[in-house]
Amino acid sequence: MDWKITDEVFETMAGAVRLTINGFNVEAPQDQSLLVTIRQQGIDIPTLCHHSDLPSEGHCRLCVVEIGEYPKTRIVNSCTYPTEGGLVVQTHSEPVLQARRMVLELLLARCPHAKLIQEMAAEHGVYESRFKTDDPDELCILCGLCVRACRDIVGVSAISMKGRTPDKQVTTPFSEKSSACIGCGSCAFICPTDVIPYTEKDGIRTVWGRDFELQPCLKCGNYIAPKAQLEHWAKITGDPVESFFTCRDCR
Repeated sequence: MDWKITDEVFETMAGAVRLTINGFNVEAPQDQSLLVTIRQQGIDIPTLCHHSDLPSEGHCRLCVVEIGEYPKTRIVNSCTYPTEGGLVVQTHSEPVLQARRMVLELLLARCPHAKLIQEMAAEHGVYESRFKTDDPDELCILCGLCVRACRDIVGVSAISMKGRTPDKQVTTPFSEKSSACIGCGSCAFICPTDVIPYTEKDGIRTVWGRDFELQPCLKCGNYIAPKAQLEHWAKITGDPVESFFTCRDCR
């Protein structure tokens, strides 16, 4: 198969490498996440723990692909594996599909009533699990998105993973109300199974067992965010907290 660009043009592409995905030769930035490279080719790769604004940690194991050539191939997480020159990648080989079905079967056993898991499992032909379900009401899939969003985007680390499987869980330090939490709700917004309790009523946002007073816009009166969150922004930017008391629409 011919490459899409000439050698002369390719040499001018700083950091670009050539690899083969599902039999097609492609070019992509070196060291870019293999998951990103694959998706740039229009190939759908399932994942539960990947987010473009967060560093990949490979928690869910759904984005696995097969690299190498027979008989020397192996299964890797595409979200944490770098794009490299000369790679031969299969995204939907039988070993890959078997690995994904196994992961989904385990997730179905962990969270049998999680709608997202049910849908993803059905798409892969998995409708029931051979494994034991410990808590039929469990919805947390331990993807880690909430923990990483709190740590890497918000920058407060109000929640974390606690314990080891099968008792592993997402919780606040010592399972008490976290003084580090600013009530931003990022954890609840990013959760793929909507397991984090989050409510708003009468100007109060409740998350992780704490109540946060919402700040109304000084002009229109619509609620902007918890005061604790605005104080956090003011601390980061060095601006007076009052400068955040007007919503975007009224600025």
